Amino acid sequence: MARPQRSSTLKSERRSPCPVACSLDIIGDRWTLLIVRDLVLGRSRFRDFAQSPEGIPTNILSERLERLLEHGVVEQIPAEDGTKRLAYKLTPKGRALGSVLKALRDWGLAWEKGTQVLLEPK
Repeated sequence: MARPQRSSTLKSERRSPCPVACSLDIIGDRWTLLIVRDLVLGRSRFRDFAQSPEGIPTNILSERLERLLEHGVVEQIPAEDGTKRLAYKLTPKGRALGSVLKALRDWGLAWEKGTQVLLEPK
């Protein structure tokens, strides 16, 4: 499978060519994978993400969604309710994070007492 060409802007922001470091630069903070989780679970609107139980502040949510858009992990689409508002959906690059989320979920269930699966993906 061919990989899309990376822009020179994104390449210049990298701290190293290490794939782990580069991945963490995109998704390695305390909020971004939770947004991806919500997208996998069928949420798609800004307000849906803001209402998640973790309580992401809206200014941080805006910044993280912008980063995910910039890196091609999500794309904006018209909202299904016919309003002028936009929604978000995972791109193929974003959907590829599903196995990462599953691994984190399984690790948490196995090693962190009191954790539980609250919702299954749609």
